[in-house]
Amino acid sequence: MSKNKNFPTVPLNEVPAHIEDSKAEGHRPVVLVVDDESVIADTLAEILTRSGYAGVAEYDADSALETALLMPPEMLITDVVLPGMTGIELAITVRRIFPDCKIILFSGQASTADLLASARADGHHFTLLNKPLHPQDLLARVSEGLKPRKRVAVEAR
Repeated sequence: MSKNKNFPTVPLNEVPAHIEDSKAEGHRPVVLVVDDESVIADTLAEILTRSGYAGVAEYDADSALETALLMPPEMLITDVVLPGMTGIELAITVRRIFPDCKIILFSGQASTADLLASARADGHHFTLLNKPLHPQDLLARVSEGLKPRKRVAVEAR
């Protein structure tokens, strides 16, 4: 479904890998990418896969939920504007099922600010990126979002 937008292209061979080799050989974090424009979802999933993640593309919220139940994601990257359920509703549902799942929303439409403000008012806080997404920016956000949090050691006395 083309919306006649001119996005700059970056050849896949120019997309840098931002994930350490040790992660690439072992566990590959599942990152679910949802966009009703299949070329965007497929491209982002491919970039993530080539960078050491398990990128999985879906094109609507219902299919994304089915996939998430079969293959729990560590991160959800979703367009805000989807047919049927919005990306924000999808993010809230995924977060209820998988509380540790990291969420990144993206959109090419200014009207999504109202949807995001409404979600924030209900206590949901998500990162919003604007389309077009540059692969390096996306990989930096994914890498930062999936970094293990440092645990604070508590001494027993």
